[in-house]
Amino acid sequence: MEGVNMNRKKKQETREKASTRQLMGIDGITGHSLVTPHGELVFFMIKPTNISVLSESSVGARIYALMNVLKGIAEIEMLCLNSRENFEDNKSHLKARMDAEQNPVIRKLLMQDQTALDRMQVQMATAREFLIIIRLRNEKERDVQPYLSRIEKSLKDQGFTVRKAAESDIKRLLGVYYEQNVTTEQYEDYDGERWVILNE
Repeated sequence: MEGVNMNRKKKQETREKASTRQLMGIDGITGHSLVTPHGELVFFMIKPTNISVLSESSVGARIYALMNVLKGIAEIEMLCLNSRENFEDNKSHLKARMDAEQNPVIRKLLMQDQTALDRMQVQMATAREFLIIIRLRNEKERDVQPYLSRIEKSLKDQGFTVRKAAESDIKRLLGVYYEQNVTTEQYEDYDGERWVILNE
């Protein structure tokens, strides 16, 4: 039993010493990809189409175009995520506070806060980002760029507005995915990095 406790304690100490990137399973971020133990991920950002204004035949054509892309590139992965803050936790907290609050004035203020959050969320309801992910595994360096260019051309040929995500885009995607943070303008590699650079 002591051996199990010692092993558990050692794992806990290792976890506490791990960097944020290690805890997230990220080895590094390059100029065009996210490097993980399970392969290098390259993201293509697709500009969404507002299908609510398209005819049924146009929507069918968009679906057919996406199907052609998926058939042509077997190793595609897809991701859809919010590109704006998500207020659901805040709204749940406000609702719990309203239910528990005895003072009618405070309850009214909490209700106004919830209404404001609802309005903000409605305004940002369509703020989504759609990503095509290519996982590179053991590809030779000289083959990577032509391969990625072919995929980008294939997406554009099917009528999608697409661009390869840069390092700053990848950092922002991680910020949105892990903490719904889209208010930060520039993500640092290390906490407080901007102050060190300013003081040099």
